[in-house]
Amino acid sequence: MSLLTPLLRTQALTDFFSDQQTVQGMLDFEAALATAQAQCRVIPDAAVAPIVAACQAQSLDLPVLARAAADAGNLAIPLVKQLTQRVKAHDPEAARYVHWGATSQDAIDTGLILQLRKALDETQVRLRRLTQVLAEQINRHQHTLMPGRTWMQHALPITFGLKLAGTLDALLRWQERLDELRPRVLALQFGGAAGTLASLKDKGPEVAERLADTLNLSLPDTPWHSQRDRIIEVAGWFAGLCGTLGKFANDFALLMQTEVAEVSEPITEGRGGSSAMPHKRNPVSCAAILAAVQRIPGLMATLYGAQIQQHERALGGWQAEWETLPELVMLAGGVLENSEFLLRGMQVNEAKMRANLDITHGLIMAESVTQALAAFIGKADAHHQVEKICHRAIALDCPLQALLEKDPLVSQHFSSAQLTQLLDPATALGSTDHFVRQVVARYQEQGNEYPLLP
Repeated sequence: MSLLTPLLRTQALTDFFSDQQTVQGMLDFEAALATAQAQCRVIPDAAVAPIVAACQAQSLDLPVLARAAADAGNLAIPLVKQLTQRVKAHDPEAARYVHWGATSQDAIDTGLILQLRKALDETQVRLRRLTQVLAEQINRHQHTLMPGRTWMQHALPITFGLKLAGTLDALLRWQERLDELRPRVLALQFGGAAGTLASLKDKGPEVAERLADTLNLSLPDTPWHSQRDRIIEVAGWFAGLCGTLGKFANDFALLMQTEVAEVSEPITEGRGGSSAMPHKRNPVSCAAILAAVQRIPGLMATLYGAQIQQHERALGGWQAEWETLPELVMLAGGVLENSEFLLRGMQVNEAKMRANLDITHGLIMAESVTQALAAFIGKADAHHQVEKICHRAIALDCPLQALLEKDPLVSQHFSSAQLTQLLDPATALGSTDHFVRQVVARYQEQGNEYPLLP
């Protein structure tokens, strides 16, 4: 539904998969095919200009094309017919050489790859922008204390900078994977009727090489009509990227709950309100991200199922990809755009983060006391002793330090001042700064400039 595009898909990657762009991708293949074949002396040079001139999506009748595709079984067959008629109207001789030696799947697959290339180019720009925003926020919150949570409960203190660094760390790996997969995925499809280019006789390999050069695509060792690993690889990349950003959005929404209130989405007019409750500020960016991410496993399941393609050309599996892969990529575009909006303008309540560290009256620092006591009585005994005191603190709803000071075993080894230090969350961050610095260093190694904020 186009009404939901601004919410769920946004325009980030959607326009690359419009009907016109789908048709133009196939026409770009046809124009390049004629150019390459003329260079290889397969078709006359005079045929090229009329064919290329006719390869404009706006000149084709898309509604007629759509209706004809229902009978033909794919878009390429009626597209080639329309294209041939347009060329014939200006140059009947050139019309003889439209789609020479190719098959429908060559045009459809290569057209899709050309669309994917544009989408991947835009994705790289947006992903780099997103990592820059994250780096800025890490710099800003590197030392912002907050509770770490495991099993949805307080665990040990961490910093918000470390939480953000975990997301940046994953995104940097997705950047690396994207660089690696592009040459494999952005490959020409050109095999003719059964993947042999038999109609071109001994000219097949030469035409394929020229065609790949003309389109600036990788030349595969064989046509890949029914070998769809390229499709599943790029789909898996988008799905994995969305999983990383979905995890962040889920964590953010949990931190935004009224009882937690450690972060909030950006404030803009009319955003996040309720039709019934004037006080509400709903996490609408998180909802949009998570709604998109929830749909992706189903789309991936379709694409995995479509891997089983019969013999040299598929029946059903290939066709199942046509709408599924673009939908997945468009949803990923919405996830990227909404994530950047969220990260760029998010509000961080540092005071509430610090206050939440204290709501258990020191229990979050129990491990620190245990470790210190273990140096005197051993880990097992120390854990048992501090655990008993923690249970009493919970039962009595009183500060942990007060009970530690009264405990004969603990008090004989630690003074009140020492216990105060052991229970200070700022002293229990371990290697947090080291981990953050490592992520930042890798961010810089990838050619990014780390922001230095005042």
